[in-house]
Amino acid sequence: MLKNELCDYTYVMRAVEELSRSEFVQRDVLTHSILGREIPVLTLGRGKRGVLYVGAHHGMEWLTAGVLLDFVADFVDRCERNGQIYERRAVALCAERCIRVIPMLNPDGVEYAIHGAGEKNPLRERVIAMNGSEDLSAWQANARGVDLNHNYHAGFLAYKQQEAATGVVGGAPTRYSGEFPESEPETAALCRLLRYRREEIEGVLSLHSPGEEIFCSCGDALSAKSLSVGRVLQRLTGYRMAHPEGLSAFGGLTDWCITELKRPAYTLECGNGKNPLPLTQRPVIYERLRRALFTFPYML
Repeated sequence: MLKNELCDYTYVMRAVEELSRSEFVQRDVLTHSILGREIPVLTLGRGKRGVLYVGAHHGMEWLTAGVLLDFVADFVDRCERNGQIYERRAVALCAERCIRVIPMLNPDGVEYAIHGAGEKNPLRERVIAMNGSEDLSAWQANARGVDLNHNYHAGFLAYKQQEAATGVVGGAPTRYSGEFPESEPETAALCRLLRYRREEIEGVLSLHSPGEEIFCSCGDALSAKSLSVGRVLQRLTGYRMAHPEGLSAFGGLTDWCITELKRPAYTLECGNGKNPLPLTQRPVIYERLRRALFTFPYML
């Protein structure tokens, strides 16, 4: 799995195919995107207590998919060599915990950001009109202009009011939350998975970029346990705890998990600079997150 390639859909699916050959990885399909692209889920371990990691909610944050694939590859390598994962043997982690990984929730948005609207895309003209040009390198939303990380039922109506005040009234490269919560197949399928696995999935990490910050607050719903785990994540990653502000404070996966599922959830804003982050930051980000990704299942 080469790490000097852009993390587009083809790259991710090739890596998923390679990794899922291991006996330590189970591959499933979460759903298919608006444009019919498969959204895979990789399950590591067989334990009854689990966590979920999600990457690439946003198109130009495609590097987060590569970081999560690095984690899966690292996990597989440790297990196949019966190695040590920090304080535990790899086989113990497999037996005791279950880690589900969705490397790329928004494959259509990633393809837009890396390769443009595409000549055969039935939504091509609409997308270019929403964007204002054929340069989609800053695209965040899904195929039809819905920002997936504002499409959850967490402060949705309050967000709608702010959304309108900023002039966003329909599909756009970013910030448009959709007609109603979970209107998009990507978010609807993820919420179904979390509801179905509610007793098993005890915590969620959602990878975004950039900022080197950790968001875990949602009003009064932030429990002492969530705050305690957030501080551990802060110590392990070197990222600082922060509170989302403005439009970023509404409609996200982290907020939805806390308010609806009553589960600890954290947004990790990875890396420094401006999106899209360069490939050179991929190993740096993974090294900062590595211990947290391996030990988060035991924090809850």
